[in-house]
Amino acid sequence: MGRTIGVILMIIGIIMLAWTGFTYTKKEKVIDAGPIQVSADKQKTVNWPPYVGGIVLIAGVVVFVGSKKK
Repeated sequence: MGRTIGVILMIIGIIMLAWTGFTYTKKEKVIDAGPIQVSADKQKTVNWPPYVGGIVLIAGVVVFVGSKKK
C-alpha cells in the first residue's frame, strides 16, 4: 500500500513540475432580476509554484523507499 501511494505521489509531482497550473471556465450570473437572468463565462486560473511539484515528488520517493524497507 505504501509503495502505491509513493508511486502516485511521484506521478503527481512530475505532472506538477511539467504543468504549473491550469485554466477552467465557469458560468457566473451577471444579472439576476426576477425572470431575467444573464450569465457569462468567466475563466478561472489555478497556479502553483514549481517547487511544490518537487516537494511532492521527493515525498513520493521517501514514501516509496520507506515502505520498501519494511
